[in-house]
Amino acid sequence: MKTILHATDFSDNAITALKYAYVFSKKTKAVLWVIHIFNNATLASDINEPFLLPIEESIQQKNTKLKEFCESHLEGDFETLNIQIEAIENSSIVAGIISKANELFASLIITGIKGKSAIKEVLIGSTTKKLIEKAPCPILAIPTNATLNKIKTIVYTTDFEEEDIIAIFKLAEIAKIFKATIKIVHVFQKSDTDAQQEMEWFKEILKQEVTYQNLEFDLVFSDDIYTTLLQYLGEVKADLLVMLEREQKELIKKIFHKDLVKKMGSNIHIPLISFNEINY
Repeated sequence: MKTILHATDFSDNAITALKYAYVFSKKTKAVLWVIHIFNNATLASDINEPFLLPIEESIQQKNTKLKEFCESHLEGDFETLNIQIEAIENSSIVAGIISKANELFASLIITGIKGKSAIKEVLIGSTTKKLIEKAPCPILAIPTNATLNKIKTIVYTTDFEEEDIIAIFKLAEIAKIFKATIKIVHVFQKSDTDAQQEMEWFKEILKQEVTYQNLEFDLVFSDDIYTTLLQYLGEVKADLLVMLEREQKELIKKIFHKDLVKKMGSNIHIPLISFNEINY
């Protein structure tokens, strides 16, 4: 992991995500970029000016605010923080973040999950969901009350697909840094009569591709995947949930799983990493 991109909107909820992103970048020894996407057409109203500021002046103001925001919520002078900042003018927050992620070949995008107002929800809520669908790298979504102390237990939900193996391979790089256990869980229903056989097959394939040793496997029966998964996270004391955003041919299954990823991201109280299979 070389470069982490963190997008902020300066809200109270974004403070938690900034702190998490900074500590995570230090632990993974990645370069951290903190960016803010703004639309210059709305900047004048933000500062009670009746006219548009020149782009250069707007960028300068936002960069100053970014620097002050980082200094206020992270320990140390800005020069000692070892982070990069950039204010970017773009009418689309999602497009601005994705463009910068592509430019930097970002390994991970870190953002918050929720905001407290309709205005803050623009970045913290709906933007995160759109990034899960469109970003060129994994998304790490941080709840407001999250703290990064130790990541001991990572839960990965699997459907025994080829893309799962690639995602777990990349996840193992993170788990290795924290010496964490990856619990690979599959929640199956009554109709899934071959779940045990599929799990054994998946184990064998995975062991051929992933050398990380701290892997555990669980099968959980339930007709309510969402509720059962929440309970499972509590039982194993998960510090991080990882899911794969899937684009499947079966329309019902595709819609169900896409909704599940977003539903989990909106309601869990631990960080969520979302991989997107279109990137693999």
